[in-house]
Amino acid sequence: MAWIRFELGGAGILFSDRTGGVSAPPFDSANAGYGRGDDPARVAENRRRIGAALGGRAADPDAWTCLHQVHGAVVHSAGPRDGARLPDADACVSTDPESVLAILTADCGPVAVAAPGVAAAVHAGWRGVAGGVLEAATAEVRRRGRGPVQALIGPCIHPCCYEFSSADLDPIIARLGPAAAGHTTDGRPALDLPAAIALALSEAGVDDITDLGICTACSEEHFSHRRDGRTGLQAMLLAGTG
Repeated sequence: MAWIRFELGGAGILFSDRTGGVSAPPFDSANAGYGRGDDPARVAENRRRIGAALGGRAADPDAWTCLHQVHGAVVHSAGPRDGARLPDADACVSTDPESVLAILTADCGPVAVAAPGVAAAVHAGWRGVAGGVLEAATAEVRRRGRGPVQALIGPCIHPCCYEFSSADLDPIIARLGPAAAGHTTDGRPALDLPAAIALALSEAGVDDITDLGICTACSEEHFSHRRDGRTGLQAMLLAGTG
């Protein structure tokens, strides 16, 4: 198990991977996503283990603020759980030090954005990046917080494995610049997702950006939809607001 713990602006962050859980193939073994076809009881146990690794309120998966991620730019203000309904959003923000924000991915970028007193968790797929989800989340952090804004880019697919058509790539380049483009290992046009995320964060005024530099499609320890098709989801948990 190679789960990664990090601290950003006083908020504790955990990135899980596909190891250390109880699910059977093709969800082996720490799938954190319901609705993938996995046994719900196994998903629940995986979430319990992931939360326990971060500790505190995160140890209770019922305390997580989860989203129905729709590849948009809506930022949800985390508060009391609204029954079993998950808000349609791709970012959540909180000033509550007891909050636990959760993002699930299998190639898209899990991004934490924080300033003293506030934190946001962002699901940054290419559609969300193109639609401005990072700028929207950063604006909410800046509006509610104080002091400098920091960001952390977790494991996501890298250009070596992310071939892209010109029809999809050109609008992103037009919006963020040529540095958002890359090439696959065999020289085909690709989206450089972590570069695009960093460019969007920079445009939003985030000066301190850390990239963990892990490609989910290259890493055998991570779930990757592009590599495997039917697969599970890893989690980013963000607890506290600094």
